[in-house]
Amino acid sequence: MTTHGTYPGARPRRLRQNPAVRRLVAETRLHPSELILPLFVREGISEPVPISSMPGVVQHTRDTLRRAAAEAVAAGVGGLMLFGLPEHKDALGSAGTDPDGILQVAIRDVVAEVGDATVVMSDLCLDEHTDHGHCGVLDASGKVDNDATLERYAEMARVQADAGVHVVGPSGMMDGQVAAVRRALDRAGHQDVAVLAYTAKYASAFYGPFREAVNSSLSGDRRTYQQDPANGREALRELALDVAEGADMVMVKPALAYLDVLRQVADASEVPVAAYQISGEYAMVEAAARNGWLDRERAIMETLISIRRAGAGSVLTYWATEVAQWLRAER
Repeated sequence: MTTHGTYPGARPRRLRQNPAVRRLVAETRLHPSELILPLFVREGISEPVPISSMPGVVQHTRDTLRRAAAEAVAAGVGGLMLFGLPEHKDALGSAGTDPDGILQVAIRDVVAEVGDATVVMSDLCLDEHTDHGHCGVLDASGKVDNDATLERYAEMARVQADAGVHVVGPSGMMDGQVAAVRRALDRAGHQDVAVLAYTAKYASAFYGPFREAVNSSLSGDRRTYQQDPANGREALRELALDVAEGADMVMVKPALAYLDVLRQVADASEVPVAAYQISGEYAMVEAAARNGWLDRERAIMETLISIRRAGAGSVLTYWATEVAQWLRAER
């Protein structure tokens, strides 16, 4: 009996009393193998180029990309997602289907460096390669032509697979993109290359720093093909379509502002689910930490735990190597 009444054994604080107890009963954990590191490689540079809106992230040279890949593998990171930034762009994004384009060269470099020690993934989209910055081919009126874009995606899938990639990530949110990519891979004899579908990719304000990271040429927006932030159920329709078309894994992007969508997708999906902690999410934490407004390490870990708790089996994050090193040190 206390002055505040009788508690019939219900004292949840018993399981919070010290770090050892909290660790024992933790419902959600992070492991380095669940983390995927996005990496940018830029053609025509001799030194890494810092991305001002993403402190600590750079546009790599081919040499520094290989070193970053090796560092990530040594830390136990589960995957690498490569983005290629060509020196020259055109309306069709020709660099994206050139076997000697920067992304295909980077895939070969990274596979040669780390082999099967981690999962090498590649962004399968035209936006980094087009002079107009859209994720697809434009028609005569300036709108993205869905079906013409699928032809380009099919060719991108073939050249990325030929370069040795393990997983392709079609991210343009074109209708039928997973089916087009899967069919192209199979017909080219690349049945073992997996497809990570960007299933629920929203037209988000949080992509801002990414535009700098990929030297985006975009004018306007992508609201005619990326999902409306107001819609949640629509993600489940996209999920059903992607799985039916042959997706091996699916993704929700962004992560933090769409944890409710992530939970719905994770509950409904019969394939593994990833989430992308995008550039704006990274930049907010870094900026606040640099101003002394929050504890950087605690904030990073809390955001990642929230994404895992919401149902993501793997998380793309620019902190992947650093967090993996923290986790290994804890063990």
